[in-house]
Amino acid sequence: MALSAGTRRTVACVLVGLGAALLVAALMIPTYTVSKVAKTPLDLEITTISENQPGEESLVLDSRSLTTGDGPAVVDTDVPLISQRFVTVEEPSDADEMTLQAGQTLRRTDVQGDTGLLTAAIDRVTISRTTGEPVEADPNGSIAVTVDREGSVMEPVQHTGLGYRFPIGTEKKTYPYFDINARKSFDANFIEETEINNTKVYRFQNIVPVTSTWDVVQSPANRLTLPASKWGVTDVEPDAPVTMTRYYTNVRDLWVEPQTGTVIKGGESIHLYYARSGDKPEVTALKSHIVFDDATVESQISIAKDNTDKLALFGRTVPIVLGILGVLALLAGLFLGLRGGGGTPAHATPRGGRTTPAPAAASGATAASDWNADEAPTTQFPRGDYDGPTEQIDINKRP
Repeated sequence: MALSAGTRRTVACVLVGLGAALLVAALMIPTYTVSKVAKTPLDLEITTISENQPGEESLVLDSRSLTTGDGPAVVDTDVPLISQRFVTVEEPSDADEMTLQAGQTLRRTDVQGDTGLLTAAIDRVTISRTTGEPVEADPNGSIAVTVDREGSVMEPVQHTGLGYRFPIGTEKKTYPYFDINARKSFDANFIEETEINNTKVYRFQNIVPVTSTWDVVQSPANRLTLPASKWGVTDVEPDAPVTMTRYYTNVRDLWVEPQTGTVIKGGESIHLYYARSGDKPEVTALKSHIVFDDATVESQISIAKDNTDKLALFGRTVPIVLGILGVLALLAGLFLGLRGGGGTPAHATPRGGRTTPAPAAASGATAASDWNADEAPTTQFPRGDYDGPTEQIDINKRP
């Protein structure tokens, strides 16, 4: 059924308005909505597992040998190690900031029970959900490496630099990266762009220089005084007390998915040792190269893909669809509007092609003013072709 001119004009206006609204939405979503979506989710839960690399050096000091026996300290070789880290979101967290808590352990798997635990720490930091940088509050985090009867002892620690995530839209540049053992940030330098399981990643390397752990935390384990014989020192008397400090250094490699800032793979070459001078290692406490296992890498890729799909949906797919629909609606509205302009004339010409003559105007204003409503003259109109002549029918006529 054909639409009337008025209906066509109404539909055309609606379509033009709808098309304009869709085009505006297509332009606004990438700039406004994506900025809301491009944030680290508040339901984040990440478990990473790292293992020492087969065929590479893996040394661990047997701590019992420091206090028992007469011989020097024993350093075990080819020790199987596993590092676990569990990251969750805690309060305070809101639309712009989030507090991450990471529990980390490193243990040797060839020893049962707590004796296999080498290090343990809990790290908390409040970061920006977009940049991954710690907030400016002081303190913005805390670290626990000891426990008492009430649980972990959290010490306020001001964090600087990135920690567990890189920014949304990671760039090929140097970023500061925080090390919880040194409690300082050091440069994470961009090394290369590569792929892991068909996922594009940026590789960064973070080098932690030799650091005295005693200067960081004055824990008894970070500075020990033992007989020279126990340290294996031969340049003094065997029973002479020798004090050594524990030093720490690390070379950390990080493979980051750039769109989401997700760390797909991580590896650390850790070296802890006792020495009288930091530049001359004497007794190794820990030396190993640990890397994310395959299951962790696949899990991190899955997390990154979920987030990139969400960014692609709002940043590309939805705007394109809305833009196409907006253009189609505009074209349809313009077509109907222009086509609806050719309507039927306001006064149709009567059948027969002759127009109805207008009444003759009065000869003057005075005459018009003298008429009363009941005395208005009757105007005679000539009979047109509107109707045929009246025919009289004789009802008494017989056939």
